[in-house]
Amino acid sequence: MTDSSTADSGHLTPKAIVERLDRYIIGQHDAKRAVAIALRNRWRRQQVPENLRDEIAPKNIIMIGPTGVGKTEIARRLARLSQAPFIKVEASKFTEVGYMGRDVDSMIRDLTEIAVSLVRSSEEEQVRDRARENAEERVLDLLLPAPARSFTDRPGEEATPQPAGEGPDDTREKLRKLLRAGKMDERKVEIETTDSVNPFVEIISNSGVEEMGFNISNMLPGMRGSTRRRKVKIPEAMEILTEEEAQKLIDMDKVVREAISRVEQSGIVFLDEIDKIAGRERAQGPDVSREGVQRDLLPIIEGSTVTTKYGMVKTDHILFIAAGAFHVSKPSDLIPELQGRFPIRVELGSLGAEEFVRILTEPENALTLQYSALMETEEIELEFRSDAIETIARIAAQVNQSHENIGARRLHTVMEKLLEELSFEAPELPRQKILVTEQYVKERLNDILENEDLSRYIL
Repeated sequence: MTDSSTADSGHLTPKAIVERLDRYIIGQHDAKRAVAIALRNRWRRQQVPENLRDEIAPKNIIMIGPTGVGKTEIARRLARLSQAPFIKVEASKFTEVGYMGRDVDSMIRDLTEIAVSLVRSSEEEQVRDRARENAEERVLDLLLPAPARSFTDRPGEEATPQPAGEGPDDTREKLRKLLRAGKMDERKVEIETTDSVNPFVEIISNSGVEEMGFNISNMLPGMRGSTRRRKVKIPEAMEILTEEEAQKLIDMDKVVREAISRVEQSGIVFLDEIDKIAGRERAQGPDVSREGVQRDLLPIIEGSTVTTKYGMVKTDHILFIAAGAFHVSKPSDLIPELQGRFPIRVELGSLGAEEFVRILTEPENALTLQYSALMETEEIELEFRSDAIETIARIAAQVNQSHENIGARRLHTVMEKLLEELSFEAPELPRQKILVTEQYVKERLNDILENEDLSRYIL
């Protein structure tokens, strides 16, 4: 079975993928090339003969670089491009078998949950029009209940003649026109809704803590939810009933099959902070072993079958992208078996003032555009001059050098401090245009920069 999202990604060549990533991420060309090739290889695998397809393993990637240089953003944008199920997990959150905490299988269960939501949303969109039509009929039934049967209308007797004038069908069509025109939006109707109840029961077992609550709620019908009647305005009733009708029209068995296929064929797991579990310490005692977590991760990355509430999920062809700063440890500190499962390694460089200028101006979601849009909601036109942008970039790079290097995230801190006063006063200010110049930046940030203690804690 060829997954639809994987098939769609066939239109994206490696060059096209890099061009798309360039719209949001500055620099890091080597990392972009590596993930573009990995994504294209997933499409290529679907085109080879079936007897060879299962033999082609995904080329997992390790991204090495300091925080704030774009590792997570590259993986997230890649998943959006391919419309693939994507999950970001921190390797340091996992504990080895026998310890209280999250087991490594939970990331595959979470990924499957995400895939089911994606497919269900897609199916809901396809049946949305029909569901709305059904919801409209239900609302009309509430507005114009069917006439009660007369006690004289018995079998073998003549039916009671309808009075002259318009019949119920004519009245219903008039109500339909008023409903669609929005002339009944203030009217309330009484509908029946279901309150779902999901009891939480934590049971520690090899199958994982997360699964048990759902299974128990299914075993106890009385705990599935209670119905209650409530009066709501017609637009809200339409939304509630449309949702109910959409759920009736969706084939959940088909949704689950498609979701599991997407996870197995095009799922992406981003393992952040993998450097935190690197090391082969032999400490005695109750502490969780980092090497133990690595050995638990190994079968998932190598390829195994994980039990989820939707069925069995194979991890053989899920793409794993790991990332870490590796300041203290290095990739060779991972156990050899795990190293072998990440054949592609790319290093991401640190960002300086030149890259910060590009980050502030070039991406489609550039920070300067974001703040200008926010201020526009207060009827204030905010414009950044080029000399101001260069000064902001230089300050961010300077703070990164003198204190902790947190990469592009420093720009968020500097921009927030720069525009703090304006953001606070904006609702009371008259409509105007504010020009952010080099002088504007220096007036608001120089005092903080000159005081090292202030700079350390504020920027």
